[in-house]
Amino acid sequence: MAALPVYRWRLAPDGYATRRQLRARGLRPGGQDVAAQLERPRRRRPPLVAYLYRIDQAKPVRPMTPARWAALAKANAARRVCPECRTDAGYVIPPSLGMCVPCAYPEGSPS
Repeated sequence: MAALPVYRWRLAPDGYATRRQLRARGLRPGGQDVAAQLERPRRRRPPLVAYLYRIDQAKPVRPMTPARWAALAKANAARRVCPECRTDAGYVIPPSLGMCVPCAYPEGSPS
């Protein structure tokens, strides 16, 4: 079993990209294994690690279908509905509260 090549920050050779860099080009890893590793040193902490994929083996991003758009819209709408009062809050409900702000902090309650 061969180890991954490790490159220092900003010193990776051409032909490799991270997932974000692939996505910016309209590509995805497409099932390929990680080809190399990028490390950014930090003081007193372990280095930051990014995995690199080969650009020549990347595949185009799959297009969004109408069904996928509908599922995404439904999931985002569910994040806006308060479980207490069952109304659309007009914003994404904060997970720390678990309900809309008026339900979490009703007027006149002791602070």
